[in-house]
Amino acid sequence: MNILILGGGGREHAFAWKLSQSPLCQQLYVAPGNAGTAQLAQNLPLDPENFEAVKEAVLRHQIGLVVVGPEAPLVAGIRDFFEQDAQLRPIPLIGPGRLGAQLEGSKDFSKAFMLRHRIPTAAARTFTKDYLQEGLAYLTDEPMPIVLKADGLAAGKGVVICQTEEEARQVLQQMLVEDKFGKAGAKVLVEQFLDGTELSVFVLTDGKDYLILPEAKDYKRIGEGDTGPNTGGMGAVSPVSIADKAFMDKVEEQVVKRTIAGLQQDGIPFQGFLFIGLMKVKGEPFVIEYNVRMGDPETQAVLPRVGNDLAELFLATAQGRLGNQQIHTLPGATATVVMAAGGYPEGYEKGNPISGLGPVQEGALVFHAGTREEEGQVVSNGGRVLAVTGQGPNLQQALERAYAQVNGIRWANSYHRRDIGQDVLA
Repeated sequence: MNILILGGGGREHAFAWKLSQSPLCQQLYVAPGNAGTAQLAQNLPLDPENFEAVKEAVLRHQIGLVVVGPEAPLVAGIRDFFEQDAQLRPIPLIGPGRLGAQLEGSKDFSKAFMLRHRIPTAAARTFTKDYLQEGLAYLTDEPMPIVLKADGLAAGKGVVICQTEEEARQVLQQMLVEDKFGKAGAKVLVEQFLDGTELSVFVLTDGKDYLILPEAKDYKRIGEGDTGPNTGGMGAVSPVSIADKAFMDKVEEQVVKRTIAGLQQDGIPFQGFLFIGLMKVKGEPFVIEYNVRMGDPETQAVLPRVGNDLAELFLATAQGRLGNQQIHTLPGATATVVMAAGGYPEGYEKGNPISGLGPVQEGALVFHAGTREEEGQVVSNGGRVLAVTGQGPNLQQALERAYAQVNGIRWANSYHRRDIGQDVLA
């Protein structure tokens, strides 16, 4: 069958790399893709949020499976668009409808969902511009540090951990009054700070059955030692030593099963990925957030550890037969290091030629994120430009292979963290 992946980042390149290995995959398309996906698939120059353009491409290329990579088309309702169109309705699509996508599209919606279905999470209150004074008064009574979250989609950057009440008051005003995150910050969650260790759990579900993929830990802050502003993610490792069997059993019972049951009780159909951001606090799991797609860069660390045929898993998801499937997790470890443009997550340059992309060393994978081809040369075209994954029998060797590959790649003003995975090793 012909497969279409929507998106153009590192996650989509990792999907393309994995799906291209499937005997079920005849022709692979990525829209819009990047310079890396162009080596595995045919890139289609279209916007995944332009649903009419997606429809035209799906019909023209006789697509038999659509995989939605990023969150924006899901929140905008691409599944609903497919289901309301007689020509598109029979085509399997991976990703929830608009209502299910609100688990990521609205922090307020997802917090209410967690509380309603007894899913462990931090206490929080939501405020709008009209209730700014109540929000400021609320901060006075809350212990510091405290977490402020933009309600809507903010490309992974809408979360600020404030160390003092003064900082929290300033950030709340920036979000609600000065539109720091635009429409995404029209509502702000003020949430209790959880002191623990963060990790990500990935669930593939057809709405009734589910599979838990290998877990990962990602690194959101731009600076080493987890300093500086949040980014879309600067690296990831898998497995995570704190995710032992006892803890993962708690995650499955208290979080995964209750989430799937909650979706069913609320009448929310869901076929696709649930990314569960967790904090382990004194041995107990607390949900920080849901995403309704795979993470980036966690996908680049997780998929190399999955031994299954991904196209077969996706078809089973779309056809409601995940109960017959099992995840085959490969032994060993992976470590992903993101190479970003200097200045990211604020202003950064594009169009810088990249050297050292090949040959790729044994035990390493190079996934493109913000790249494009210009006159036969690969150039930078985003904030996060590349994600380099090392594979090894243990995390130490995976990190060594990732950094050995990173150290051979060059472009003007590139930046990467040199401490990915060190906390897990320690």
